[in-house]
Amino acid sequence: MLRLLIILIVVFIFAIPLGLPAMLLLWLVGLISPAAQADWALSYLRVLTAIVIFLSGVRLTVYGKENIPQKGACLFVGNHRSFYDIFIQLQLIRRTCGIVSKMEWGKFPILNVFMKFIHCTFLDRKSLRSGLAVNKKVEEELRAGNAYWIYPEGTRGHLNGLLPFHEGSFRSAFSTESPIVPVTFVHTDDIFEKHLPFVKAADVTVVFGKPVPTKGLSRQEHKAVSAAVREEIEKTYFQYA
Repeated sequence: MLRLLIILIVVFIFAIPLGLPAMLLLWLVGLISPAAQADWALSYLRVLTAIVIFLSGVRLTVYGKENIPQKGACLFVGNHRSFYDIFIQLQLIRRTCGIVSKMEWGKFPILNVFMKFIHCTFLDRKSLRSGLAVNKKVEEELRAGNAYWIYPEGTRGHLNGLLPFHEGSFRSAFSTESPIVPVTFVHTDDIFEKHLPFVKAADVTVVFGKPVPTKGLSRQEHKAVSAAVREEIEKTYFQYA
């Protein structure tokens, strides 16, 4: 319980006493250079998440770093086990990469603004209009040559395996012909979700698969690729679980 308390204090410090002046500074930077604003906001979030991961006692093993595209449009597709998936993701992707996050993440004061600075968008899973708006946002980012990250299960899975992927999750990649990078998180739920409210040290594995090309595919091939990506993530999960 002490570990969780310390982490909450750190998050509060980064969100309010440090976050408010940093947010105002970044707002001014954005008036001159939106790209610099995104880079600096990412650096701020990476410092915060690095501290949280360290305090949580996470021992991280990463495979397939060579499969992470360093430039150009791509859609990272990951399974979702824990709040810590996003924290770890921010450590591993060293470029501005927007995230489709659930609406609840948008309620964190100040930090939600930093997430918007790095092009994140918040999804109301109960609203069709929100889903369409999010899909449009991801398409715009990919057409601009940027990276984006989605969790097509739509929520954190606590089963031994993957939840079904939401239909249309890969639509933005297909419409922009952007490569899809499968990402598998293993044991991130061992840190927190399996024993709420305690945070415990855990060995976590993250695996980046080879980018899957989507250029020139037919609608039938879209379905096959979607199924193949999910199958690869699930197979990798059980390989390291």
